[in-house]
Amino acid sequence: MQLFYNPKIDGSAAQFTFNEDESKHISKVLRKKEGDVIHLTNGKGYLFEAKIISLESKKCTAQIIDTDKKHQKMHWFHLVVAPTKMNDRFEWFLEKATEIGVNEITPIICDNSERKVIKIERMRKVIQSAMKQSLQVFLPKLNDPISYADFITKSHEGLCFIAHCEEEEKLDLKRRIAPDKDVMILIGPEGDFSKKEIKDAYDNGFLPVSLGENRLRTETAAIVACATVNMINNG
Repeated sequence: MQLFYNPKIDGSAAQFTFNEDESKHISKVLRKKEGDVIHLTNGKGYLFEAKIISLESKKCTAQIIDTDKKHQKMHWFHLVVAPTKMNDRFEWFLEKATEIGVNEITPIICDNSERKVIKIERMRKVIQSAMKQSLQVFLPKLNDPISYADFITKSHEGLCFIAHCEEEEKLDLKRRIAPDKDVMILIGPEGDFSKKEIKDAYDNGFLPVSLGENRLRTETAAIVACATVNMINNG
């Protein structure tokens, strides 16, 4: 199934007209014809089945023939991750986290961050593409980057964890998670969180967790956390 995404499609829409780029893709690349059925989502839980009623190279219009509303899972999963030095590694993380299942992602700039600027619009396109590729109808929320100091003092709900590399007592993440409970996990940069950042996390209610015995790269740690949370809630 080919899934198209457009946030402007309303749940009560009767038809939809694609923009020029999407229309070209439908007619020239996918070689669709009038009468063919396609699927769309607005990233908010709606899956639309539509029939192409008008097809030109720059304008494709489809009639909505069926609408299905999906419901979010009981828990909200928020990954807070420091951008990696190499952009492609962070993009890989965004793609895989979207495929596995995550509700919200916040890039944080830490004391030891080697990358302090990211191209947020490019990152959002990566997430959109991964959502469509994995045939999901909920688009994960990607927040603008924020400094660790500003983020940690905000009000946070649910189970809040920090995964760091300091040698101290930690519980395995699998033993900390409770099914259907909101979860937030902090993942630091290549140089790990600073000691002050770890203390600030503790002072604001975050608990230390282990993601295993091996020392993991930032993007690997984030994916392990993502897979673990989904395993507990889908098990």
